[in-house]
Amino acid sequence: MTTNPYLNVDQQMVGDIYTAPDVMDNLTVLCDDFGSRFGGTDGERQAAEFIKETLTAYGLQNVHLEPVEYIGWTRGTAVLEIISPIEKQIPCITLPHSPAVDMEATIIDVGDGGPLDFEKYQADIPGKFVMVNSKTQPRGSQRWVHRGEKYGRSMLAGAAGFIFVNHYPGYGPATGGIGRGGEGLIPGISVSYEDGAFIQRLLQRKGEVKIRLRTTDHCAPMVSWNIIGDLPGASADAQIVMLGCHYDGHDISQGAVDPASGAVAVLEAARVLAKYAGQMTHTVRFALWGVEEIGLLGSRAYVDAHADELDNIRFYFNMDAAGGARPKDVVLNEWSELETLVSQWQKEMALDFAVGQSVNAFSDHFPFLLAGVPTGGMEAVERDLSGRGYGHTHYDTLDKVQIRNLRDAAALAARLAVRVANASDWPASRRSQEAVNALFDKPRYQEERAISAQIAQYVDARRK
Repeated sequence: MTTNPYLNVDQQMVGDIYTAPDVMDNLTVLCDDFGSRFGGTDGERQAAEFIKETLTAYGLQNVHLEPVEYIGWTRGTAVLEIISPIEKQIPCITLPHSPAVDMEATIIDVGDGGPLDFEKYQADIPGKFVMVNSKTQPRGSQRWVHRGEKYGRSMLAGAAGFIFVNHYPGYGPATGGIGRGGEGLIPGISVSYEDGAFIQRLLQRKGEVKIRLRTTDHCAPMVSWNIIGDLPGASADAQIVMLGCHYDGHDISQGAVDPASGAVAVLEAARVLAKYAGQMTHTVRFALWGVEEIGLLGSRAYVDAHADELDNIRFYFNMDAAGGARPKDVVLNEWSELETLVSQWQKEMALDFAVGQSVNAFSDHFPFLLAGVPTGGMEAVERDLSGRGYGHTHYDTLDKVQIRNLRDAAALAARLAVRVANASDWPASRRSQEAVNALFDKPRYQEERAISAQIAQYVDARRK
């Protein structure tokens, strides 16, 4: 039988989490009072101040805002019209950092938008609007293929524009950033499953569909904020354990599951851990990141600004959307030396969660991972590659979140943080840049790494 040296602390923290109202109270304020919290909105700044005040009230030390300068984006109008072979207006939304345009072009349907699809249609793409669906595991692919890769492949192929079709019926258009730190090189829009299916039928019946797109979005320099707070460790040479999640959502919804459910789980872990700060050897730092949705900009800025302390970070644990309905597992980002220890803790905690190993580039753990910091996150080990569901749509709203899921996420995060902060023999340390490069040279990451580098080089060259 496995003994639990933290049994009393676990019982007190879990009991507190499962009986206090804070998680749903905080979620309601973030979503109903501050809306999307999208970069550049009043709600974003109000949310940042609320998070700062909340962490301070919970007893954290050195709670502060760290500004993040970036190129932001403001949504304007978007009008998509089929002008041939029929005349019909199609509802659409622009994707963040899409430029303002008034243009005409024909459409080519590139299906799932995976590598094989672009290879098949390569010669027919130049000068056309590429239309792809939002499936994240395209035909013939064994990996997650992100919207940004589909947009990037469209640019590389010479497309005039990009149409992102939600593959879920009834959820409307799906949003997501395309800018790579600045204004997109070609316009990107999204349409619903139903409107995408209509365009597909028209292509099949008539052979050519010509559209006119008029948009008035614009980009401008903006400032966001990361919110940081500490529970200092008792050791004179304390290292840092970090729990983090972004608080910005997309501008078309409340972003209740993604990301607010994870953000409030971080706040709740901070609340209960503050009562046991004196029992932790190492510092636990809580980070709520700004402007993740348009390029992980808050966490990237933090890693750049705090380069001198990265050697001292024991572990960064990411909580993006962790309070949603997905399993509360622990995914380590290719840190095999931690798997035995975390599996031991799983037995010690008598919790039914899986421990796995994988890497993705699409949340705030990634800048830390690129810098060699040990990282992991609360997500499903057996990941559903079908897509986001109502994530990134109008329907990611407060009613989708169940308080039990919030509490499960907060409890696991707090219990893990205590153990990482007190582990006397921590087996992971910062990787060298050579070791980071070797990680991404593994066969399962090579294709994604290669196309990402190609897209980045293309964008950089065009912006010079």
